[in-house]
Amino acid sequence: MQASAAGWGDSRSAEQPAVVTCPPARLTATLDAAKRSGAQVAIIDTAPHAEAPALAAARASDLMLIVTRPGILDLRAIGQSAEIAQLAGKPAAVVINAAPAVGTQASEASEAISETYGVEVCPVVVGQRVAFARALVTGQTAGEIEPDGKAAAEVTALWQWISQRVGVSTRQAVEA
Repeated sequence: MQASAAGWGDSRSAEQPAVVTCPPARLTATLDAAKRSGAQVAIIDTAPHAEAPALAAARASDLMLIVTRPGILDLRAIGQSAEIAQLAGKPAAVVINAAPAVGTQASEASEAISETYGVEVCPVVVGQRVAFARALVTGQTAGEIEPDGKAAAEVTALWQWISQRVGVSTRQAVEA
């Protein structure tokens, strides 16, 4: 797990979602323990350039999400993650994150990803929103800060798309 996700979890007062720090060597045991505890979904956040941990996470996944900003330098950096998904034999999709509110940068990035890497691009684009920055500071989610805001709507749409791709009911996941 990346330190940024762990830091967010440390600053969070709510019990859910549970955030667990796990060294790569303990990934399988940690996922087994989560499943025995009733978890239906696990999101593994790993550094993209830490090859062995990223490959272990990819192998344990049903869907590998490659999150990137729409800038050219960020797009160039996703090649290794696409290769890891291929090595693991797992489906992958790119999520465009922190997209500017105006302009065509996200659609141009989506086209470039498809052409360059041959990886599916998630149709949900997550914008660059103040609610996300506030959520990192307060240990909350965008939906907890602004339940009716654009950031919350984007995260909800992203979760629905992911759930559909991996065959998880959004109702079951929310109730768990």
